[in-house]
Amino acid sequence: MIKPIYKRLVLKISGEALAGKKGFGIDQDILNSIAEEIKDIHELGVEVAIVVGGGNIWRGRNSNQMDRATADYMGMLATVINALAMQDALENRDVQTRVQTAIEMREVAEPYIRRRAIRHLEKRRVVIFAAGTGNPFFSTDTTAALRAAEIEAEVILLAKKVDGVYDSDPVLNPSAQKFEKLDYIDVLNRGLGVMDSTATSLCMDNKIPIIVFGINEPGNIKKVVIGENIGTFVKGS
Repeated sequence: MIKPIYKRLVLKISGEALAGKKGFGIDQDILNSIAEEIKDIHELGVEVAIVVGGGNIWRGRNSNQMDRATADYMGMLATVINALAMQDALENRDVQTRVQTAIEMREVAEPYIRRRAIRHLEKRRVVIFAAGTGNPFFSTDTTAALRAAEIEAEVILLAKKVDGVYDSDPVLNPSAQKFEKLDYIDVLNRGLGVMDSTATSLCMDNKIPIIVFGINEPGNIKKVVIGENIGTFVKGS
């Protein structure tokens, strides 16, 4: 029988990953594929919390003519749209799911309450954290690091379009070299873009490892959870 090496984890899914090749909105085929993979690891007994980005709907940092805080709040609302879509895809597969938002909107989701989130996980429900931290100027990467620390997750799985961390952009540089392992301090000093510096520092302070891997390859989430060596592993020295 296949056994997972993690009991509780945070899966961070970028909004861009949900958009697929369309580049905007939600690609239903990709959403369904990710939901199937989450169901697979959930059935292994893993307690799964998810943080979703909103870049497939709104990228506030590109709006130079808009107030930054306003743009960030709009981005938080975009993550709620993605969270509800993910909840629907999971519950269509008989996976009990709860969405918790950092901005209160009781008609569509629960407010984020740490103890309630942990209790949901213990009751075998997938918890999706939406609306970021509820504060402007903080990314969903920071949300993933913060929520992982709060619920005492063992690892953050960072699902991206690329299959790991490279020394330069592999799209622009075909000779870019992929790292198998990195220290937090290397990520910060070299500006490798695994997560933003706030999120990376938070993981370093709380000793939460990060695994960066490609979401486009079917089955990768399960491979990471059972300990296969894919992507890039980031931890302390």
